[in-house]
Amino acid sequence: MKKYVIAILLMALVQLAFGNPVIPEDKPVNDSIIVEFGKSGKVVFLVDNPEDFERLKSMDINQIIKELNIPEAENEGVVTVIEMRQKDGNKEIVSIYENVGETEVNIGRYKIIVDETGGRTKVKMETGPKEKKDPSFRTYLNTDLGINSYFQNGTIPGAGSPFSPKGWGSWNVGFHWMASQKLTKGAYWDFGLGVSWYNFKLDNPRYQAIGSEDGITMVNRTDVNGFKSKISASYLNVLSMFRLDFGKLNDNGRNGLRIGVGPYAGYRLGGRSKFVYRELGGSGRKKEKEPAGSYLSNFRYGIRGEVGFKSITFFTTYDLNPLFHDSLSPDLSPVSFGIVF
Repeated sequence: MKKYVIAILLMALVQLAFGNPVIPEDKPVNDSIIVEFGKSGKVVFLVDNPEDFERLKSMDINQIIKELNIPEAENEGVVTVIEMRQKDGNKEIVSIYENVGETEVNIGRYKIIVDETGGRTKVKMETGPKEKKDPSFRTYLNTDLGINSYFQNGTIPGAGSPFSPKGWGSWNVGFHWMASQKLTKGAYWDFGLGVSWYNFKLDNPRYQAIGSEDGITMVNRTDVNGFKSKISASYLNVLSMFRLDFGKLNDNGRNGLRIGVGPYAGYRLGGRSKFVYRELGGSGRKKEKEPAGSYLSNFRYGIRGEVGFKSITFFTTYDLNPLFHDSLSPDLSPVSFGIVF
């Protein structure tokens, strides 16, 4: 009897932290269902109204154990689980494990152990780590780091084209402030505002992109020894994305697949071309920078997709509008892929 009194008193103290539970009026038990399994396993259901009985028929034992958060018993004993509902609709699960000389009470992240195996009764209270709750709304910063390329008529321009892109060195860098609204369990709608930089490094460094009256001219610089040529642009972006987190959906935290897709749009803040060379007779590095506003599109819009697992997230973007003005050729549609930090 002593161990029950101690356990109940400590449970009452801990319960103060959770608020006052709603205690239903006493009702006579109309029916009970006893499920026996294994050598001595037994589950008893007390049902006092038809609605609960109908709900019980639609549940399986795995769902019941998951909802009640019943701990696994390592030793022989009896586990009693009590669900306490509060006035605001929240519920708290209390589990009581009883064995010879020992009683263990679990309330949330608190554990009370009453040990009477020795000559004196010992009471110990343990506190587990605080459970991380998934907020309904949060803001965060992310960084994109990837590689740019572009498609011309459905394919990437080959080595014979002056616009042939070089993957390594065609960096995509972006910084975004994100706001995420939780729609339902595992489903989110994200909104973002940020800036990004497009860099397209040409595979043939002898060509220099120069603005002209016709828009853009690719000049083959045979008068110097060119070794780096690229076109770059910066954009102010807004984006929106619907995201599914299967880890949160299945109560596995970040240990699950995450996918997201949504549109984006951007306004060009600046742009230029850069040509780095040495004189044919020998010289140090020289640079020529030309403004690119006369031929780069002022707006961009497209589709963004993300795929992630645990702490790793990959992204890809595809612009639905051309890199250059509509009246200019070639018709290049930028594409990017990389990792999100």
